[in-house]
Amino acid sequence: MAGRPVNHQRRAELLDAAVEYAAEYGFSELTWRPVAAALGVSPTTLVHHFGTKEQMLEAILGRLRERIFAATRDLAGEQPDLAAEARASWTRAFDPQHEAEFRLFFAVYGRALQAPQQFAAFLEHVVAYWMSALVDAQGPDTDPATATRTATLVIATIRGLLLDLLATGDRDRVQDAAETFLAALERPATLEGGTQPSVARPR
Repeated sequence: MAGRPVNHQRRAELLDAAVEYAAEYGFSELTWRPVAAALGVSPTTLVHHFGTKEQMLEAILGRLRERIFAATRDLAGEQPDLAAEARASWTRAFDPQHEAEFRLFFAVYGRALQAPQQFAAFLEHVVAYWMSALVDAQGPDTDPATATRTATLVIATIRGLLLDLLATGDRDRVQDAAETFLAALERPATLEGGTQPSVARPR
């Protein structure tokens, strides 16, 4: 079977199913036999399509990242400004339907910090993937250093709020804080010295 070419459509189907499995059971349960049993295939089939367990995990994390990013962009619409991009990110993260995905995300994040070589690809993209979109959302006229600083603030705030939500389950308190932050992105406001915050600038 190892000599057969990989059916990419079938691999994509298996990968999506594996993402659902990982979200439900956690990445620590990603061994050939239980995953194969859950997907209704043989372990040999998974080896054929993914190679090693490490490669399967890397594919799962990449697909999870793509799914979250694509769904967020759909919510944000075409050429969103920073406020729309941030609100779309939070709207999807706050949806209970996607809680398992984000629990998996943070579980892997914690493991990656302990084993950076094993999770090098994850760490390479975990900030950069979103940084690029949030910098672009601020428009070409925004100073690059300011755009990067603002994007960093948005990523850190949304992830911090989401981690709080997953840990405490206090949806009302966390949503209230999120709305305060998102409102600051959507309207002009004054900061120290009465300056306009970069987060309020349109594209």
